[in-house]
Formats: sequence, C-alpha cells, structure tokens
Amino acid sequence: MNIIFTAIFLLSAITMCITAPSDFLPAMLDGGLNAAKCCLTLAAIYVVWMGISAVAEDCRITEKAAKLLSPLCSKLFKTKNKEALKDVTMNISCNLLGIGGAATPYGVKAVEAFEGDGNHFAQNLLFIINATSIQLIPTTVIALRAAAGSAAAYDITLPSLIATFVSTFTGAAAYIIIDKIRAKTKRRARRAKCGT
Repeated sequence: MNIIFTAIFLLSAITMCITAPSDFLPAMLDGGLNAAKCCLTLAAIYVVWMGISAVAEDCRITEKAAKLLSPLCSKLFKTKNKEALKDVTMNISCNLLGIGGAATPYGVKAVEAFEGDGNHFAQNLLFIINATSIQLIPTTVIALRAAAGSAAAYDITLPSLIATFVSTFTGAAAYIIIDKIRAKTKRRARRAKCGT
C-alpha cells in the first residue's frame, strides 16, 4: 500500500508541477492543514470515548453489559471464555456507538483470548463483525461532518444504520453458512477415509 500511495503522490506532484507550478506549494500546505485538523478532531473524539469507556469499566457497567450479552455472544462465538466475552461485548458496544478506534483494543484482546483457546471460528467472526460493524450512532462520521461545516451532520445516521446492519448480517451469515458447509465436508472426508 505504501508503494501505491507513494506512486500516486509522485504522479500527482509531477503533473501539478508541470500544469500549475504556482499552485503546488499552496495545495501541499492546505492539504497538511486539513490533515492536522482532521487528526485533532479524531483525537478529541477518541479521548472522550476512551474516557467514557474507562469510567464504565470502573463503575462495572462493562461487567454488567458483558453478563447481559454473554449468553448471546457465547452461542454466537462458540466460547465460554469470560474474559474474551467481556472484551467482545465492549468491542461490539463501541462499534455500535460508531467509535471504531475505541473498539480496537478490546477486539485485539478478544482475538488474543480466542487464539489462546484455539477458537479460529470466533476470531474470524469477530473480524467480520468489526469490518462491517453495525453503527447505531456513527459518532466519528458525524463529528467529522460537523467539523467540516456540514449543515446537517446527523443526516448520515439512518443510511449508515441500514448499510451497516445489512453488511454485518450478510457477512456474518455468509461466514456461518460457509463454516457449516466446510465442517460437513470435513466430516464426510473423515467418514470416507474410515470406510476405506
């Protein structure tokens, strides 16, 4: 990816230096300023939500949420590992609020726990759920739209909810179906070997 982005940048810079050399430096400075503003906006969003999740952990809200979602997540991810379930529920909660950056550390911990258990099904399913992530409130996108001066920053909420619900449901369902087909195929192969 680094090579591709570097090639795109160099090609764009050379083209701009040839076609409009006087606009090259102002464009570079303007792009740097916009990138810095975006980084500061995102940093502020993540600091607030990481603080809220730390308070939630201290107040044992996460523990209660984990207990509430534990039966569903236990069946869905095929695990009894309490620590993994706690991290999965926090990861999903953060994603529901549209703060993927805050969800990442919990997802990494859950994947490590699943890896320790040898539960590759749960690892793959969590990856799919994170890649598609249902968002009730797309907090990050709303904040970026508001920072960019959008008159209706919240208009993205319903389309985002529909799109992420469809993508998460489709991805998870497809993976579960494929996993069942793969398991049946392996069982048939074992039976065939035993028969011969």
